[in-house]
Amino acid sequence: MRATGRLHLGNYLGAAKGMLELQDNPEYETLYMVADVHTVTTPYDVEELRRNRKEVFIDYLAAGLDPKKSIIFLQSMVPAHIELAFYFSAVSTIARMQHLPTYKDKVKQYPQHNTMALLNYPLLMSSDILVYKAELVPVGIDQEPHLEVAREIARKMNERFGMDFPEPKRFKTPGEYIPSLKGDGKMSKSVEGSYINIIDTEDVIKKKIRSIPTATQAGGEMSEGVKTLFNLARLFMKNIGEFETKFKEGTLQFVELKDLLAEEIGKSLEPIREKRKELEKDDNYVQDVMKDGAERANVIANQTVKEVREKMGLA
Repeated sequence: MRATGRLHLGNYLGAAKGMLELQDNPEYETLYMVADVHTVTTPYDVEELRRNRKEVFIDYLAAGLDPKKSIIFLQSMVPAHIELAFYFSAVSTIARMQHLPTYKDKVKQYPQHNTMALLNYPLLMSSDILVYKAELVPVGIDQEPHLEVAREIARKMNERFGMDFPEPKRFKTPGEYIPSLKGDGKMSKSVEGSYINIIDTEDVIKKKIRSIPTATQAGGEMSEGVKTLFNLARLFMKNIGEFETKFKEGTLQFVELKDLLAEEIGKSLEPIREKRKELEKDDNYVQDVMKDGAERANVIANQTVKEVREKMGLA
């Protein structure tokens, strides 16, 4: 996750839950990072970045990532990511990078900030994955184009230089695509009013859920806002069937469903909020986890880069 803001419900359901599932499976070795270097690919405030990268790191820990089970670190503390991304640029074309839908979207969003860092974003993401020779990546379905770039790069590096990079696959989770509260697109930190932060209070969650645009009367074809409401409800509520029946019959009171959904989301996030309060009081522990995670990640990443340098004739 980029260090552009706090962990929100979409991040938690779309990625963090997958992270926890993998972390608790003894078959896997898991590494998770706050992608603070990726933040500089779009306009940002320096002080906000300094603050946010630590806040997101704490959010990760509060959500359940365990430094005893996983390597958890800041991207900027492992320089091998950036070095390997440059080596990957030798097997990647400009045309391929320009073709990615996410690049086109960002150029439209920031027409005055069409930088090489933005163009090379998928190369750095590929490096984030392949520097650990990772096989599974718990991200939402919208990241599939970037994973395809990582697979292409793995194949090219293996064929051209005799590397043994795996072709990473996406680890799917039930909440891989969380809709925006605005009823259009996905939940995103960059779209104000579209998301619920995992540290939001129950009152704030209730207010945000009530803001989902719905019709004044139930029945008929579902609007995008109503679809969003039901999609979220399916993730948190067991008795959603009765509300779907009420909608078809035209007897559903949307505010009733919204308030019950808000209550369930609040209950689900309460342990995370409580854990976060504890972590905020223990800065020494957070700093120790950051340092230890970076040291352990560097051991693996440096070995991969050493191997790449040798294979490419640079050592």
